[in-house]
Amino acid sequence: MSGLNLIRTEGPSGYALIDSGAGRKLERFGSIVVDRPEPQALWCRSLGTEAWGAAHGVFSASGDDEEKGKWRLDKRVPESWPVAVRDVTLTCRLRGLWHLGLFPEQLPHWEWMLGEIARVEGERPRVLNLFAYTGAASLLAARAGAEVTHVDASKAAIQWARDNQAASGLGDAPIRWILDDAAKFVAREARRGRTYHVILVDPPKFGRGPGGEVWDLFQSLPDLLKTIVSLLAPDRSAMILTVYAIRASALAFEQLAADVLRGRGGHFDTGELALAVRGEPQRPAVPTSLFVRWTS
Repeated sequence: MSGLNLIRTEGPSGYALIDSGAGRKLERFGSIVVDRPEPQALWCRSLGTEAWGAAHGVFSASGDDEEKGKWRLDKRVPESWPVAVRDVTLTCRLRGLWHLGLFPEQLPHWEWMLGEIARVEGERPRVLNLFAYTGAASLLAARAGAEVTHVDASKAAIQWARDNQAASGLGDAPIRWILDDAAKFVAREARRGRTYHVILVDPPKFGRGPGGEVWDLFQSLPDLLKTIVSLLAPDRSAMILTVYAIRASALAFEQLAADVLRGRGGHFDTGELALAVRGEPQRPAVPTSLFVRWTS
């Protein structure tokens, strides 16, 4: 087993964590500043009311679901606006969720993925992006020359990802857009004998597929990973598992991955992602997610 690794990132150049504390985080996505809930931010804020009062929008969660609620707009915000992520463009939006369409803490994983794509020799790299949301990883992989299969259970998320494809000038990129339940899709791919060089798995804690399929992270993930292992290319392949159930254990997910990958050898890198304030490493970083990365 590997030691646990804390990866602190400032995110892509189009994003900045400005401050955090008292259960909130203040961030800039492109030209728009937002104030969102962050239960992990147990410390005191570093900046005062003037900085926090400059936010364009403030999100308030409703009920027990911290992801759903309402945005209060204190300044004009366009319906969508661009944010640069390496050499692709993501469009951010304020909807009825606290998500804006970009998870900036994922940048280290995207860069790691690009390194794995570059290792593939003799054929076009194949990338499978499960629970793919608005497609940052899919677009970066396609830009790097990979053939990408993008799977999500939300029609709206896939359309958002296709909007990002157009914004990035990747209209001719070889991306398959699949509206489906992830477990059903990978089971079909396994029966077809398809394999991929890089597989990204970024499941929610709970969710429903387009046919009403129920997803529960702790009950559904083990069987899903067992099937995913059969889709990994036999000679050189890699997998990234990201889990936003931050109150869980990174060690537990590494041990699950090691169990389903038994006999494949390879190397594990396991730990936690955290967002840091740009240029100020002494300021608190916001923990966001757990991860397991494996490569053969």
